[in-house]
Amino acid sequence: MTSGPAFPLPGGIGVSHLRVYDTPAPDGLAGGTPHLHTVCTEAYVVVAGSGAVHTLTLAGHQVWSLEPGAFVWFTPGTIHRLVNHGGLEIIVLMANAGLPEAGDMVITFPPSTLADRDAYWRAASLPDHDRTTAGPGDAPRQRRDLAVPVFVDMIGAMNAGDDTPLRRFYEAAQTLVEPSLPQWEQIWRAGPLDAANATGRQLAALATGDTSHLRSAAVRTMPPPPHERRFGCCGTLGTYVDTR
Repeated sequence: MTSGPAFPLPGGIGVSHLRVYDTPAPDGLAGGTPHLHTVCTEAYVVVAGSGAVHTLTLAGHQVWSLEPGAFVWFTPGTIHRLVNHGGLEIIVLMANAGLPEAGDMVITFPPSTLADRDAYWRAASLPDHDRTTAGPGDAPRQRRDLAVPVFVDMIGAMNAGDDTPLRRFYEAAQTLVEPSLPQWEQIWRAGPLDAANATGRQLAALATGDTSHLRSAAVRTMPPPPHERRFGCCGTLGTYVDTR
């Protein structure tokens, strides 16, 4: 093993270990906060416990069972909510590492909150004393409990044949993230896009007999996530961080 030159995770993805919240929301279901990503595909690999992920798209509301070994992924625009039936733990793979951390997540808050950017970010942000499991965990629960009734209402409307609330949510999400797009493009170009371009450079090199990237091969490891975990939308997160 070597500390070697820095390089990203395969494909420029992000990886974290998630323990899904087990406290009940206003509708009685234990689990996380419904939200979507505007440009990032997300994947779940279930490693323990059982539960479900509830999704909402213009195709309708669906419930996907989760048990050890299950693998499910969804594209941008999919509102998703994890429900914990007991001990649910997941390895989460996120496209475009850096973008979710930079704000590519829109929560299903009430329309009045979504319409005011400052009000949205106040509701979405966690206070410093309650960002990790060293805190009481009140703020992430309050954030979830503000979002769940809106999600439930959106499902009810969709089941009744009315997709207007979902379409309006998409419009509000676009408005909220638009100011961040220049910063996101920089992160994408420096990370995921550069990782993909590296493959192109390697293909071109091999075509000319250049094996220099093979001769500079290296292996890296990351330590397990720390005991103190971050409060996320769906549960407590142990994020694998490249400490290069």
